[in-house]
Amino acid sequence: MRVEQLTYSIGAELIGVNVARAIHDDGLFAEIRAALLKHRVLFLRDQAITRAEHVAFARRFGELEDHPVAGSDPEHPGLVRIYKTPDQPNDRYENAWHADATWREAPQFGAVLRCVECPSVGGDTMWANMVLAYENLPAHVKTQIAGLRARHSIEASFGAAMPIEKRLALKAQFPDAEHPVVRTHPETDEKVLFVNAFTSHFTNFHTPERVRFGQDANPGAGDLLRYLISQAYIPEYQVRWRWQKNSIAIWDNRSTQHYAVMDYPPCHRKMERAGIIGDKPY
Repeated sequence: MRVEQLTYSIGAELIGVNVARAIHDDGLFAEIRAALLKHRVLFLRDQAITRAEHVAFARRFGELEDHPVAGSDPEHPGLVRIYKTPDQPNDRYENAWHADATWREAPQFGAVLRCVECPSVGGDTMWANMVLAYENLPAHVKTQIAGLRARHSIEASFGAAMPIEKRLALKAQFPDAEHPVVRTHPETDEKVLFVNAFTSHFTNFHTPERVRFGQDANPGAGDLLRYLISQAYIPEYQVRWRWQKNSIAIWDNRSTQHYAVMDYPPCHRKMERAGIIGDKPY
């Protein structure tokens, strides 16, 4: 296996690897997992694997979970189908910087995403290193956000366009989760800036230490949250991947965010993602 780093901050391409082999090769899988922790997102070309192999490889990292809104392959539970078609020109829910399923109490460990069909040009995906985003924050901001917690909502994101009855039922099934604004990576002990497009508000900002008058909390807290979320937008923290059929991306959802670029005309863009169950952030 050859590892070609793609940017200084994040991302590497694995050359000479077949992920189907890693299902049964413990040594190869260990190398892939170590590279994932180091580079945070890995890319592979020409992986003509079956759906069963896709699921089996992803399960080497942990058990898989379905998505309550996006559809899964009926024969392969845990393999979510993210299909864009020409009759969905306004389906834009992916083009925001986010980490997957932070609205869960235990957001995903990561994912294995394979391109089934893509536009001839456009439709790239970008990832950002949120460890580096935290490390480079000004010292006074790190002090300000130490100990802060925030809510993450599926109701205000996937549920927003639903009829109110369905939206409230979705929230009842998945109440807003509360996570630390700065989480600790459970394997590397790195500090990670952990707010994204699913984050709605801080839950413990309004204290005498932070709030003198009402405007310190509103819009003060909102301004701070928007500033933190915007750190993923910084190009120096990012890598951009151009998809081809049978390309694969594997990412650590605990330390990254990603953004699906929707710069293509109405056409087919078919991706299949195996999302791996994670742990409760601390």
